[in-house]
Amino acid sequence: MNKTELVEKIAAGAGISKADAKKALDATVAAIKDALVAGDKVQLVGFGTFSVNERPAREGINPATKEKIKIAAKKVAKFKAGAELADAL
Repeated sequence: MNKTELVEKIAAGAGISKADAKKALDATVAAIKDALVAGDKVQLVGFGTFSVNERPAREGINPATKEKIKIAAKKVAKFKAGAELADAL
């Protein structure tokens, strides 16, 4: 499912226009992104939790040259499915 299809499902499910559904989806995604950038976690009961995970620096291997390379530390977004979502799957 892509963003357009998701907007259509939201509009149909909520009985609103596609334009309003797109605005709501964009606002939701922006709010989640802003919270993660601030270091907070977003917990949607029954769906799951979005959080930030820090990966330490490590050493890797370039598969083309077999040369050792350093991989920098970074922060990544993490999603853990909630119990209801996990049971549904």
